[in-house]
Amino acid sequence: MERARQATIDLSALRANFALAQEFARGGEVIAVVKADAYGHGAQDVARCLEAAGCRKLAVMTAEEGASLRESGVRGQLILLGGLADAREAELAGRYGLAPVIHHREGLAWAREAATHFGGGLGVHLEVDTGMRRMGAGPEQALTLAEKIAADPLLRGDGTYTHFASADSPETSAGLEQIRIFREFLAALAARGLDPGMVHAANSSALFPGSGLHPAFPEATAVRPGLMLYGARSAGHEDPEHRLRPVMSVHARVAAVRELVAGDAVGYGSTWRADGPTRIATIPLGYADGVLRSLSSRGEVWLAGTRRPMVGRVSMDSLTVAVADPGAPLAVGDPAGFFGAAPEGGPGIRVEEQAEAAGTLAYELLVRVGDRVPRVSVDSE
Repeated sequence: MERARQATIDLSALRANFALAQEFARGGEVIAVVKADAYGHGAQDVARCLEAAGCRKLAVMTAEEGASLRESGVRGQLILLGGLADAREAELAGRYGLAPVIHHREGLAWAREAATHFGGGLGVHLEVDTGMRRMGAGPEQALTLAEKIAADPLLRGDGTYTHFASADSPETSAGLEQIRIFREFLAALAARGLDPGMVHAANSSALFPGSGLHPAFPEATAVRPGLMLYGARSAGHEDPEHRLRPVMSVHARVAAVRELVAGDAVGYGSTWRADGPTRIATIPLGYADGVLRSLSSRGEVWLAGTRRPMVGRVSMDSLTVAVADPGAPLAVGDPAGFFGAAPEGGPGIRVEEQAEAAGTLAYELLVRVGDRVPRVSVDSE
């Protein structure tokens, strides 16, 4: 690491997590979710790495995301989870051959518009709302949409899916009820002679063997992991064997060191005071870089060979860390780790741990790593 701050993206870990998703999918197709700049990891490098590893289908949220990946050389199917909302999105979907998800009749009309730009035969996926109540069509409306897709020469029904609302809960009854509703929908499709195409439901949490959801739905021909590809988990009971490998590590170099005596305050509002001789290291990462303010005096940083507490308020451009051990080596320019692999060996701090301290999820910390923290992809294998 040479920069003042940097996010290192370990492509070998990404490939290992993709292989684990393939294992859990038990022969099903793995649709890799790379929306939101691949959960903050850099979508272009991530998508190209996954495609080289054998991933044939990826999912993004918007047409702009899909167009960017196409222009970077990604050739597999790109599924637009957010569907289409206007003429510009339809034009992008058609020009780049993106596969929009159909949530409602308005989206179907825009998909037809996209197909005219594509030249006909544009692939689409249909989302069935079985309990998430966020996106997708209810079963009755989805049946009507499925019939319209099947009858339209401009469109090709490539897939049908649903999304679990609580797959990260040890309690599976809600997820099993969603499977029951989805299974009834698939039976209704079959009764009308309609082909659902690829059938998928399992996100990362549902894909872990202990969830009980993916194994309970053998009709699935594909899975749709996101977070697990990046080496993180939604809940503590997932990945009990610790097979996931963190992909992103956020490091920075110490910008300043100062000596404190008992009573000296640190940071805005003087919310923390030293209770004895302490050294304070200033790290050039703040809430503009994705270090949530809620981590003030709650989070930790890997520094000088171990975990050290953040003290005082996180500010826009920096955070401060207390080093109470007088014998610990500490100097300007020393590396510090916010999450991920330790900068100079050691276990480091998992993003899930920082997220728990911040009162949020790993998803948020990953996608909040700011643009001024450069992503540097490395491949150790």
